[in-house]
Amino acid sequence: MPWLVSAIVVVGTAYGLQSQGRAWWCSCGYFLLWSGEPASSDTSQHLLDPYSPTHVLHGFVLCGLLAWVGASLPPSWRLQVAVAIEALWELVENSEFVIRRYREGTAALGYEGDAIVNSLGDLAVCGLGFLLAYHLGARRAIALFLLTEVVLLAWIRDSLLLNVLMLMYPIDAIKEWQMGL
Repeated sequence: MPWLVSAIVVVGTAYGLQSQGRAWWCSCGYFLLWSGEPASSDTSQHLLDPYSPTHVLHGFVLCGLLAWVGASLPPSWRLQVAVAIEALWELVENSEFVIRRYREGTAALGYEGDAIVNSLGDLAVCGLGFLLAYHLGARRAIALFLLTEVVLLAWIRDSLLLNVLMLMYPIDAIKEWQMGL
């Protein structure tokens, strides 16, 4: 039964994103499993990209939160709740308001939103992040979360925590650093 719920969430998310005007994949005319350049127009347009690890970290956070507030639910249902929450985020993240916020407050100046295939990839890696955190346990998951944040800061000059900060409270000095100025 939990997997049926996941299938419904995935189909519902794709429908919701399509209703928002999101394209299924990159308008470039080709499909990539991985687009590795963070500042490329391919970012957010293919299955996975340099921001995919932040969605793995969403899974870590949701695993921890749901272990705390949903401890009575079996792990398979907590996973489904996590994927549903991530699906809601994908719909919000691709709303005109949030896309505009990314363009105005962060280094993602030309951000146009995610292709549907990228959002579905984000759902998948969030679920994988949940499973990884669940199997690692709290201490090791926290250590891996922090290590991933540091690696992302060095690699793409962004991370989950920095992304949240810049969306909520943009700081010009950080934006300039992210843009390499």
